[in-house]
Amino acid sequence: MAVIGIVEDNKKIRDLIQRYLDMQDKMDCPVAVDSVEEMLEHLKEHQKPDVILMDIQLPGMSGIKGMEIIKEKYPEIEIIMLTVYHDSHKIFDSLKAGASGYLLKHTSLPEIKESIESLLKGGAPMSPQIARKVISHFNEETPKKNENSALTNREQDIVNGLVDGLSYKMIADRYDISIDTVRAHIRNIYKKLHVNSKAEVITKSLRGEI
Repeated sequence: MAVIGIVEDNKKIRDLIQRYLDMQDKMDCPVAVDSVEEMLEHLKEHQKPDVILMDIQLPGMSGIKGMEIIKEKYPEIEIIMLTVYHDSHKIFDSLKAGASGYLLKHTSLPEIKESIESLLKGGAPMSPQIARKVISHFNEETPKKNENSALTNREQDIVNGLVDGLSYKMIADRYDISIDTVRAHIRNIYKKLHVNSKAEVITKSLRGEI
């Protein structure tokens, strides 16, 4: 059962998404709050969600700043931004802060569910409009190849699997290793590259920085 949390200050949207996710067979959404501060208080006392849907513009702390704090304290929690903002600045600030996905608020409820499922299988879900901006950004930048990459050959294999959109299980099958070994490699890759999410690893790889 995947446990989902929501940080969204629009009560109508928040309640709608929570009700929908609670109706799904393999999802439970026990916490839906309107601020990062409330979510941080919840995390101190309750079961940690597997995934948090996070708005950016919130009362009090912004979603991007809140995500940085949550990822630092609870790095195992995956975060998908769910917002109206589609400017490049906020997209890349979110990815740098540790977002594993970025969806726009007009995303349908079934698509939100599918995005959560994709994320839990190792994907990095993005609305098509966001994905186009990311690709455009990569195409405009001059690649900066890091010839002295600290990654081992096997870690580079794992990165290639992530870029190809493979789940941890599929990566394990591709290279005939266990899922636990894949997870251990992922943790080492995060440390070496100073990143917090699969999306950042993929970003660095596509920019030729690995």
